[in-house]
Formats: sequence, C-alpha cells, structure tokens
Amino acid sequence: MDYNKKVLKSKALSEEEYDEEVHNEAEESEEEYSESSERSAEMQKVDYMTGCVVEELMNAATSFHKLHLKVTGTGSFAQHKALNELYAALPDLADSIAEGYQGACEMLLSYEDKGSVILESIDDAVEYLRQLKIMVNDLQEIMHHTEIVNLLDTVKDAINAAKYKLIFLK
Repeated sequence: MDYNKKVLKSKALSEEEYDEEVHNEAEESEEEYSESSERSAEMQKVDYMTGCVVEELMNAATSFHKLHLKVTGTGSFAQHKALNELYAALPDLADSIAEGYQGACEMLLSYEDKGSVILESIDDAVEYLRQLKIMVNDLQEIMHHTEIVNLLDTVKDAINAAKYKLIFLK
C-alpha cells in the first residue's frame, strides 16, 4: 500500500485498527520476501566471491603474521612493522565486509575451510598482496552494494600501504 493510501486509511480507522493493519501488511511483505528470496545466479556468484574474499583476508592475516615472526636481515625491522600493521588490520576489515554484506543481503555467507598461504619471503608477501588486490578488484566489479565497495577500497588501501612499506622502506 502506498503512503497516500495509508494516510487516507489511517484517518478512517482507529489507532488500534490502523496498527493492526500495518502489522499485517508487514507480515505479508515479509512472507513475500522470503518466497521471492531465491537468489539469482549473478547474486549467488557475488555471495560466493564475497565469502571467498572474506576467508582469504582472514587467512592472509595468519600468513602475514607468521612471516612477520621470521623476517631477519637488512630492513627486517621495517618489514616486521609493516607486516604487523597489515595482519592486525585484516581481520577487522574481513569482519566489516562479512557483517556489512550479510546485513545488506539479510543472509549469511558460507565459507570453505582452506588453509592459509605459506609465505617464505617478503617477495612472496608482495606477490600475495598483488593477488589479494586482484581478488578484491574482481569482487568490486560485480558488487551491487556501494557500502561494501567502499569497504573493499579500504582493504585495497591497506594492501597498497603494505606493498609500499615492504618494497621501499628498509
């Protein structure tokens, strides 16, 4: 029922009758939503890719944390600090994406249980950051929720800052 009809109807009904009618309409609307909540193939792809990105960011935090603990040699302090900032930020970024998407779509994502990547060197870390950025870009291209696109920009910012620090700060 559109707004004007509700206003007109509200004048003809008592407050109790109006509240009951609005409640019934909300229930009907909820039922219609759940019946039509079959997700299109395109949206299922977005769901899947969002889950993959969230899981990869969570696993990446572990990978970068482990590398952070074993860097040595020239420039290792800067690398140690850069990796520390990155692995500390990634879980919150992943969480924000997951919660934001699940709230926007009113559904829970599913996650595959896959292990974290083993990084042996800073070069491995930089290459992994490049791959993560490609993954995030791919998700942004198909994401319909601008608020999630913005969160993904924040992830890319963290990736870019980490690449800068790992490549240039010694």
